[in-house]
Amino acid sequence: MTIVLDGSGLTIEKLVRIARNNEKVELHPNALKRIEFCRGVLEDKIKKREIMYGVNTGIGEFSEVVLSDEQVKEFQKFLVYNHAAGIGDAAPIEYVRGAMASRVNVHAHGQSACRPEITKTLVELLNKGVTPFVCQKGSVGACGDLAPMSQIALLLLGEGEAFYKNKLLEGKEAMDKAGIPVPGLQARDGLAIINGSNLITAMSAIFLHDANNWLKQAEIAAAMSLGALRANMKPYDPKLHEARGFIGAVRTAKSISKLIKDGDLQKEKIKCKVQDAYSMRSTPQVIGAAHDALAYARSQVEIELNGVGDNPVFFPRENLQLSGANFQGTPVSLPMDMAGVAITIVSVMSERRMNRLNNPALSVGLPAFLTKGAGMFSGLMLSQYTADTLIVEQRILSNPASIQSIPAAADQEDFVSMGMNTAIKNFQILDCAYGVLGIELMAAAQALDFRDYKFGKGVTKAKEVVRKHVKFLDEDRPLYTDHTKMKELVKSCEILKEVEKEVGRLG
Repeated sequence: MTIVLDGSGLTIEKLVRIARNNEKVELHPNALKRIEFCRGVLEDKIKKREIMYGVNTGIGEFSEVVLSDEQVKEFQKFLVYNHAAGIGDAAPIEYVRGAMASRVNVHAHGQSACRPEITKTLVELLNKGVTPFVCQKGSVGACGDLAPMSQIALLLLGEGEAFYKNKLLEGKEAMDKAGIPVPGLQARDGLAIINGSNLITAMSAIFLHDANNWLKQAEIAAAMSLGALRANMKPYDPKLHEARGFIGAVRTAKSISKLIKDGDLQKEKIKCKVQDAYSMRSTPQVIGAAHDALAYARSQVEIELNGVGDNPVFFPRENLQLSGANFQGTPVSLPMDMAGVAITIVSVMSERRMNRLNNPALSVGLPAFLTKGAGMFSGLMLSQYTADTLIVEQRILSNPASIQSIPAAADQEDFVSMGMNTAIKNFQILDCAYGVLGIELMAAAQALDFRDYKFGKGVTKAKEVVRKHVKFLDEDRPLYTDHTKMKELVKSCEILKEVEKEVGRLG
């Protein structure tokens, strides 16, 4: 289904559908009218020789330099050349598609003053599958994502490089093959493409989508481990969490209650302790806090997806333009630093439950390291080592990037968000999280195979899916293939899909 972009209503889910699933986009007719009207106002101001930042002045430290009429014609090209200063490997295609869709939605407000041809070309690039080559690194997240967005702008000059039909081509060749005319860049056009935190925002939206699915699987893994550890399930009564009031904790308690439903633990047929360790009884508070952190981050990212992140911002009906800092990435980078920390926290708790499954002093009758042949075999002893090293990596990456500003541009740009560092490291944190959770799921399935009572429907289904991919560890074998399979299984969300078919939607 085509997604209509009009400056409002662009959700994280819609952004992911455009970026990852290649859904078509359309510019709303009213948005096009707004763009055309704003451009007309700008052209009148240019004729009247009004001084406007980034139109007939330099930028940054050169903002006081007024350009001649001849310089105005060439300035946008050199602006893009100068700012296309990233480094290294290409960002994934879905990130760049997300950034382009986000930028179209900014233009749809009719407050960026670019020519309509610029916005319509971005739409065509999305719909015809032409994706600019954009270096992943180079943005400091203020004046927007200048370096990566400039590589998108190069394509509108018929320059740079682009992916088309799984091949990396020269920019002009890719556009010709797709039948997209090169619009060129005139006054204001280049800056209207590059002056927003759109790549950071797109990456953050994709991360939040994937992180939410990961958290739901963390609840599934917790339910499996709790089942194997004969947990007291009274701390999972939603009434307990409603009394305190945190929305995320209520959500997690309800999800885990669904997963254990109709099992012997839920029916209180299994003898359990009066009070379990924190890693067993405070899961709703911890995973719930992560849900709440992601919900706040989502709210901020969706504001940015539907706001006017640009500079200057034009108010054409009032014949006004205001220069400020609506490109500043901090409103996204700060909550996204918190989102990365949230995933790390839940991973730490996942490893602690896995430790209890392995440790015969803590596992309520399970064999040491979940093996029948202790001494001859070491079971899942080394799986914990692997989880531990992934968690150390997460902890290092959880240091916030949003406090790491380094001044630039002769101190004209003396505070920046470093939001790209946040976005990059969040995906690294999540990549580790897939591995940690995969190991807990594998250990929990192994532990459940040693128990002879009835598990909840959700827990039973989750174990069935794990067993489709990784067999019971009857005797020691190299585990690296199992670990990698489990990581990919979590990433694929197969367990989540199958469990939700069984018990209904989690969350």
